[in-house]
Amino acid sequence: MATGRIHSWDLSTGVDGPGTRFVLFLSGCPLRCLYCANPDTWHMRDGRQATVDEVMREIDKYRDFLTAAGGGVTVTGGEPLLQPAFTTALLRRCKETGLHTAVDTSGFLGARADDELLAHTDLLLLDIKAFDIATYRRLTGGDLAPTLAFATRLNRLGKRIWIRYVLVPGWTDDLEAVDGLAGFVAGLETVERVDVLPFHKLGTAKYEALGIPFPLKDTPTPDAQLTGQVRERFHQRGVVTY
Repeated sequence: MATGRIHSWDLSTGVDGPGTRFVLFLSGCPLRCLYCANPDTWHMRDGRQATVDEVMREIDKYRDFLTAAGGGVTVTGGEPLLQPAFTTALLRRCKETGLHTAVDTSGFLGARADDELLAHTDLLLLDIKAFDIATYRRLTGGDLAPTLAFATRLNRLGKRIWIRYVLVPGWTDDLEAVDGLAGFVAGLETVERVDVLPFHKLGTAKYEALGIPFPLKDTPTPDAQLTGQVRERFHQRGVVTY
């Protein structure tokens, strides 16, 4: 029986996939995004071990509601591809019982998503943190190339993609870089939408509780004008945004 390290679960409606979602947060992430709202999911050791059966019993409590609401299950984190065997086993069980599945990932570990994992995934929520290589490195501590390679592979396989882009003033609001990302996304036939997500500070209390400085505590949230400008750049390339 596959086991994994999980942080928590919740119900949501919005950018975690179509309809109402049972969202499972796994523990562990290789990136350290400066705007991360879930620093409590960074380390595997901080999660608790759970079996697929245990998680499925929890999902079953909401099955009728999820089905009626046109929703399903989204696996996020942390980074679900850090635990590919557990993620695959859970997605397989969800599909066997008729539930829509989504995986929310940075794509940084996309090489770990084998064909079986992807076969049981209906929708990929792909977080592209920045499109400028140097900015991506400073913002996340990782490399952009694996994410772009993963996006290209998903498109080649015909997998449905929603792109997620967090708009952070002074970091991801450079319109030239946004144009570059818009051009890249426009070339992916299976991208259905781009969610431009305004940066927020809702995770501040978590940093305080963990005794970790929040790197962007003095960064403002983007105003409606800036958010509109960024969305317009995608619209100009024929990309649907939310």
